[in-house]
Amino acid sequence: MNEWNIQSRAHACEVCARPFADKQSYRTVLFEEGAELRRSDICEPCAQKAGDARSRAGFISHWQGIFEVPPPMVDAIQKETAETVLRKLIEQNDPHYAPAAYILAVMLERKRILKVKEQITRDGQRVFIYEQPKTGDIFTIADPNNWLSFGVLLFVGLIAGNLAARVRVQADLAAWKPDAVVARTTPGAPLGHFLISLFGRPTVRIGQMLGWRLASH
Repeated sequence: MNEWNIQSRAHACEVCARPFADKQSYRTVLFEEGAELRRSDICEPCAQKAGDARSRAGFISHWQGIFEVPPPMVDAIQKETAETVLRKLIEQNDPHYAPAAYILAVMLERKRILKVKEQITRDGQRVFIYEQPKTGDIFTIADPNNWLSFGVLLFVGLIAGNLAARVRVQADLAAWKPDAVVARTTPGAPLGHFLISLFGRPTVRIGQMLGWRLASH
């Protein structure tokens, strides 16, 4: 199963193909198909005709939503947010950044930007199904198992900005040997400059997020 995934809300019913109207109620059904999860968006009449979705093979979860017509696209430069960073991070499809994706999702949940719709277990790993209510997008985010690497990620982001803590940070990095380091900073900021001096040019840069995929230890 792909640990990271975004599935956008459909603009029409999957069964009757009628476009959803603004503020129209619909139902989302989440199924397991092989190693992947698939969403199905259905209008209320079709959902009622189909009967109880829980009896269908591969059923995971279902919920009701309200369709909102997407706002018109604008050409103005958009401010980088935690949500846009999460989306771009998922596009990288690099498991080394799973801890960063997870903590962003948790932060967005606490800010009520994302809502947990379901929690499942796949191959011994917890997987959270988040929904962005305004867009209807579904985010599949796996709970990283390597919590030591996750702890280093948080420690570096919080402590390394204090120049007096450089020696301590270097010692902890050497002891814990993370697979990746991610920090919300820029190359010109004190934290970014310090991390670049340690790890060299960032492997990935997304807005104000810098990431380094370190060599295997």
